[in-house]
Formats: sequence, C-alpha cells, structure tokens
Amino acid sequence: MHRDSFVTAATTAHELASTPEVRAAWDDESACAGMTVGGLAHHLVHQAVNTVRLLGMEPVAEAPIPLLEHYARAAWVSSAPEDEANVSIRDDADAAAGQGADLVLSQSAAALDRLAPALRDHRVPDQVRIPWQGWSLTTGDFLATRAMEIVVHSDDLAASVGLDTPEFPDDVVAEVLRLLTGVAIRRHGQTAVVRGLSRPQRAPSSISAF
Repeated sequence: MHRDSFVTAATTAHELASTPEVRAAWDDESACAGMTVGGLAHHLVHQAVNTVRLLGMEPVAEAPIPLLEHYARAAWVSSAPEDEANVSIRDDADAAAGQGADLVLSQSAAALDRLAPALRDHRVPDQVRIPWQGWSLTTGDFLATRAMEIVVHSDDLAASVGLDTPEFPDDVVAEVLRLLTGVAIRRHGQTAVVRGLSRPQRAPSSISAF
C-alpha cells in the first residue's frame, strides 16, 4: 500500500463524515448497534488523528510483533459486542462525538493537513508503538490496521445514513483484504475461507474475520 494511497483513503473517510446526511443523523443510532452516527464518524476520522499522533512519537526500541499477532492479542477481537472491551470503544466514541460535528471534523481536517508530511518522515527503527495496546508494529503494518478501520467503518457509516459506500484506492483495498483474510484464516481455518470465497455450496455460514 502506497502511503499516498493511505492519505487518499483517510481523505475519503473525512469527506464521508462531513456529508449533510451524516451531520443530520449525528445523534441517531448507527449501523453499529450501541453507537451513534456521530460516534461512528468520530471513530472513523480519528484513525487519521491517531496516525498523526503516533507517527509523531519516537519509536521504542522493542521488536515489533507480526500483524496477525496484533489481532490475536487485541482484547476487542475476541470479545462479544456487550463486553467491556467493545462497549468502552463505543462509549468513548459517542462521548467524543458529543462535542459536536464541527469540532470532530475540524480535528480530522487538521490531522489530514499533517498526515502526508508525517508519513514522509523516516523513522528509525521504522515502527510505531501503539500505547493503548502496549506493543509495536512496523509502520507498514500499523498503516494496514488503520486502513482496515477506515475501509470497514466507512461502509458502516455510509450504510447508517443511506449513502453509497465510497470507493478506495485498489492498493488500499488489497491490503485490507489481505489483513482480513489472514485474520479469518486464523479464526476459521484455510479450508473454510477457501470455500467461502470459491465454493458457496460447501462453505460455512460465515468466514467473518471479526
């Protein structure tokens, strides 16, 4: 995934969150049960905000973990929707959205202005520490995790307000699908995922990554 493509994806997410449809439904429940449209919009555009923030921090001299190990360790992945790990994500996003659409979107716009320069900086070592998790990923793997959030939650947000899901650069989507496929294989096994993608008559009912 080219880093310019990541900027394009983040900009597309910001444009979706800025639409009149999202603003008008800000306090309504979104397609993600238990989260408002505004909370979902905040969670979406905050991917760029967090990327800029974490790229501004000095890398920590620790070995980065593999991308799929990140999802094996992260509490929210194996938690039910009503478990604290997921409830806290929704509640924090809704609380931040309570500041109003103008503030949320102005923070997003400011982050987008800084995103491309931040991605051009050479990091030594070339990795990012995720403080709320307690480990590091390579910069490329970290961007893949943020791209996944952007692509998946853009679909959620568009569905919440009756808009078409935006299109993203092909290399961004390819990276997201690589990530989701890897997580799905760890969860369901190779055969289930191969059948889900190629043999629906023998496929399990779901090969969802999460």
